[in-house]
Amino acid sequence: MTAPRPRIFSGMQPTHDSLHLGNYLGAQVNWVKMQEEFDAIFCVVDQHALTVVPDPAELRTRTRVTAAQYFAGGVDPERSTVFVQSQVPEHAQLAWVLNCFTGFGEASRMTQFKDKSGKRGAEGTNVGLFTYPMLMAADILLYDAQKVPVGEDQRQHLELTRDLAQRMNARYGDLFVVPEPHIPADGAKIMSLQEPTAKMSKSADDQRGNLMMLDEPKANTKKIKSAVTDLDNAVRWDPEAKPGIANLLRIHHAFSGESIEALVERYAGENKYGALKTDVAELFRSVQEPFKEKVDTYMADPGQLDAILAAGAERARELAAPTLERVYDAVGFLPARSSR
Repeated sequence: MTAPRPRIFSGMQPTHDSLHLGNYLGAQVNWVKMQEEFDAIFCVVDQHALTVVPDPAELRTRTRVTAAQYFAGGVDPERSTVFVQSQVPEHAQLAWVLNCFTGFGEASRMTQFKDKSGKRGAEGTNVGLFTYPMLMAADILLYDAQKVPVGEDQRQHLELTRDLAQRMNARYGDLFVVPEPHIPADGAKIMSLQEPTAKMSKSADDQRGNLMMLDEPKANTKKIKSAVTDLDNAVRWDPEAKPGIANLLRIHHAFSGESIEALVERYAGENKYGALKTDVAELFRSVQEPFKEKVDTYMADPGQLDAILAAGAERARELAAPTLERVYDAVGFLPARSSR
C-alpha cells in the first residue's frame, strides 16, 4: 500500500473580476503541480472577502469567476477538493473557538490589520478585518493540512495559525496538525509593468501595470508594449539597475522555459527592447486566450459550475466535520443529537 499524500490547503479571495499574471504564475501554475504531489484542497474564500462589504451580486459573480479561473488554469475538481468557503459552515464555527483562544494584543499585532485599518480609519474598519487571521487559521486547521503555500503578506498569519494549533494541542491533546509553509522552488515573482520595483497587485493605484487574465488580449499587448524599461536599450540581467527588463525576462522565462542566460544572449545588442516586448506579448497571448475562453465557457453555464462547487463542498465537509467535532468535544460543548 502507498502512503497517503500530505495535504495542502490554499485559497484566493473573490475580490476582483480577474486574476492578474502574478496570481496566475505565483499560485495557479503551482497549484496544478501540487495536485501531483499533495492531497490538494483549494477554496474560494468568500467569507474573507466580506471584510470589504462588497455588493452582493458582485460577490456572487466574482465567486463564480474565481472558481472558473481555478479550473481554466488546470485545477482538476476530480483530483483536488475545490469549494466555496461559505458553503462549509465548519469554517465559521471553528473560527469562533479560535477567536476565544487568541489574545487581543496578539491579534492587534497583525501587520496586515494595522496597515488596512490605518488606511480605512476607525469608521471604515470592521471587526471581521480584525478576526480575519483566526478565520484563516480555521480554514487551514479544519483539514489537517501539513503544508500551506504562503506569500510574505500572509506569513505572519500562518505563524499565528501554528501558535494557535500548538496552544490548543498543549491544553487538550493532539487536536490539530501544525502546518508548515510551502515555498515552491520555482515561484515567479512578477512585478508591475509600470512600477517594476513593486509587485503586480490588484490593489495598485496604476492598473496599467497589471496584466489581467480576463482582459481582452489586445489590451494586455498594449500594456506590455508600454512597459517601463530604461534608456540604455541594452538587454542584460540586472534586477537592481534594470528592473523593467528583468521583469520582462522573468515573464518570458516563465512561459517559454528558456533560461535567463539564453534570453539575454538572444536579445543582446542595441535596439532589442522592442523585440523582447513583442515576444513577451505573443507568449502571454498564447496562454491568456485559451484561458479566457475556458473561463467564458464555465461562466456561460453557472448551474454546472455551481454543481461542481457543491460537490466539492460535500467532500470538504466530510473532512471538516470530524475536526470540528473533535474540537467541540475537547472544549466542553455538548454533543449534537439528531432530531430524527
